[in-house]
Amino acid sequence: MITEALKMLFNRDLNKLKVEIESYQNENAIWMIDKNISNSAGNLCLHLMGNINTYIGKQLGNTGYVRNRPLEFSLKDIPKTALIDKIENTIVMVNTVLDSLTQDDLEAIYPEIVFEEEMTTGFFLIHLSTHLAYHLGQINYHRRLLDF
Repeated sequence: MITEALKMLFNRDLNKLKVEIESYQNENAIWMIDKNISNSAGNLCLHLMGNINTYIGKQLGNTGYVRNRPLEFSLKDIPKTALIDKIENTIVMVNTVLDSLTQDDLEAIYPEIVFEEEMTTGFFLIHLSTHLAYHLGQINYHRRLLDF
């Protein structure tokens, strides 16, 4: 079933996100922007946590998560340990929710219109995984450019 593949991908990339945040030698660099880099690694991390907790946790797991998307990009100077805690909690939530999904759930229409048209839950979960990977690459590049 696709849920096992999705669990592997989300776990791989969320754990890699945790390693990226842990790898910053200068904690202040997590929040730096420079020239054409408009989003800090910290804000991208917060954005990913908001995105995943909304679309997987709230919508599919009924966690009651309340998203404040503007804060994902405006909050600054959250301690590295707090970011790591958010990632670890998100990993647990993703595994719990994905373990609860059936094949019928994956084939069902996702409960919210996100891209102006209906899509299956399985398709949207694949999209969320690629969205995570995209921003993970940005965070890796950010760390290598600005963590000095």
